Amino acid sequence: MRVMGIDPGLRNMGWGMIEMEGSRLRHLGNGICHGEGTEMAQRLHALHIGLTAVIAEYQPEAVAIENVFVNKDAVGTLKLGQARGIALLVTAQAGLPVGEYAPNAVKKTVVGVGHAQKEQVAHMVKVQLPGVQLAGPDAADALAIAICHAHHIGSARATLRIRA
Repeated sequence: MRVMGIDPGLRNMGWGMIEMEGSRLRHLGNGICHGEGTEMAQRLHALHIGLTAVIAEYQPEAVAIENVFVNKDAVGTLKLGQARGIALLVTAQAGLPVGEYAPNAVKKTVVGVGHAQKEQVAHMVKVQLPGVQLAGPDAADALAIAICHAHHIGSARATLRIRA
């Protein structure tokens, strides 16, 4: 199963694609869609085009997106929410199921600590996906989100087998 992780951002939207075969994970690709332009509408449109192209190229079967956390900067949180809305729109247009995870849940799954630093997340992504060349911190976070979702899918499948 191909799983895509998305780290929403207005200027840089990270994406990461992995394939899971049982409990084994394999890196397929990662990158950053750039929200270019001076106006909000231009940036959102650029993110829509970029993310749509990635989904068309890699054909994921499931997607995971990081939830927006509310911080002290309400305007920044609102803008991030708009970028996240684009990610949800593109995945809905592709008919893909979406899992949503809090940043701390992703870090806990990938690193083992809910308040891990970005460098720790990138390091553990490299450990779990040997040979991966990261396009940047946003792409590393997106791969971590995909890994988190893959683990949750794997756990759900194992639970179904036990109940059967």
